[in-house]
Amino acid sequence: MSRIYAEQLLRLVEAGTSPFHVTADVERQLAEAGFTRLFMDCDWGLDNGGKYYVVHNGSSLIAFTIGKALRYRESFRIAAAHTDFPGLRVKPSPELVKDGYRQLNVEVYGGAILNTWLDRPLSATGRVVLRSDEVFAPRVCLVDFRKPFLTIPNLAIHINRDVNKGVELNKQTDMLPILGLDGEEPDEIFFRKYLAQELQVEPDEILDYELGLYNTDRGEFLGLSEEFISSPRLDNLTSVQAVVSALISGSRTKGINVAAFFDHEEIGSRTKQGAGSVLLSAVLERVLLAYGRTREHFLESFYKSMLLSVDVGHALHPNKADKNDPTHKNVLGKGICIKEASGQSYATDSEAVAVLQQLCEARGIPYQKFVNRSDGTSGSTLGSIASSFLPVKTVDVGVPLLAMHSSRELMGTADQESLVRALEAFYQVES
Repeated sequence: MSRIYAEQLLRLVEAGTSPFHVTADVERQLAEAGFTRLFMDCDWGLDNGGKYYVVHNGSSLIAFTIGKALRYRESFRIAAAHTDFPGLRVKPSPELVKDGYRQLNVEVYGGAILNTWLDRPLSATGRVVLRSDEVFAPRVCLVDFRKPFLTIPNLAIHINRDVNKGVELNKQTDMLPILGLDGEEPDEIFFRKYLAQELQVEPDEILDYELGLYNTDRGEFLGLSEEFISSPRLDNLTSVQAVVSALISGSRTKGINVAAFFDHEEIGSRTKQGAGSVLLSAVLERVLLAYGRTREHFLESFYKSMLLSVDVGHALHPNKADKNDPTHKNVLGKGICIKEASGQSYATDSEAVAVLQQLCEARGIPYQKFVNRSDGTSGSTLGSIASSFLPVKTVDVGVPLLAMHSSRELMGTADQESLVRALEAFYQVES
């Protein structure tokens, strides 16, 4: 087992504290690997053997490589992951003062396990938009305070004797973090002032922002042989880093390889930078248009193309084994999950699964298959949504995870290497 893949993941986790920062770090890795940035509002001049990417709205990115011997009729191999993760988002006018404490008004983003956010060191991160001289081009900057300055304290067991029987947390009243004590002088914009100080601007220059809170705990190796990784944001930065690494490592002679990183998967994907938008199909069509192909050729390409929807799966919990299907028990460290669901919450079909299985078997990559219990569900991924706009063969795949959607999750160290190698095979093996 090589730890290099796990260490690459932990570097992204450290840098990727918001979808904007995840996208920025992906862009950094691509630029260092020689990729050229394109812009959706400009003409594209593409070359065989070229490596390119586009950024959309700061939190989504699509990259692609073109084979050195591109044929007239060509297809795509696409791997897609998401840049967002469950957490807490700061409201526009967030300052609260109550009983001598300064607090922040936040809302829950995605399906967060709320009690895992209590008693954690929290910081703030995201995108801030500033006043400018040109009204249709406001200044945009990223901010990450890096240091913890907020926390949401638990209620002591002496006051809440039933806490170990399970307590329902109210998203509005129980999840308000503390960030200071009220001063002698009233201050109605204490957070905005703190934010302005970090950005070195005046408070009235801040027009709006998309800021979230994050757990500042660092990722760590656990286990007697360091066979586990415990870290925030493993869902879905495991997939983001694996896709980036695989795309950079090489391409086919004749094909077009694509890596798509979408925001807003945790809230349904149906946004302008989500998998439910026309973004991916627009980029793919523009690639072929740049080569003089017609829309008819673009539509033809669907039927030889393939998509891997790369997102984490559920591992068997040793204390709750009955929550898993009785014949499909995915264990950490035993390989990637190929996820299947007859209801298509995982967009998988047998022909596409067979392709991925043969790729893994040819390179000795361990894999497992996951299905839900028949009397339950466990969420969905961007695959079923993206493939409804782009009707190509699709497989849902990812590393198994424990404590999914907790502020700190657990995975098998070896599984990150397995995922990277599976994606490399997908991108590299010639048709």
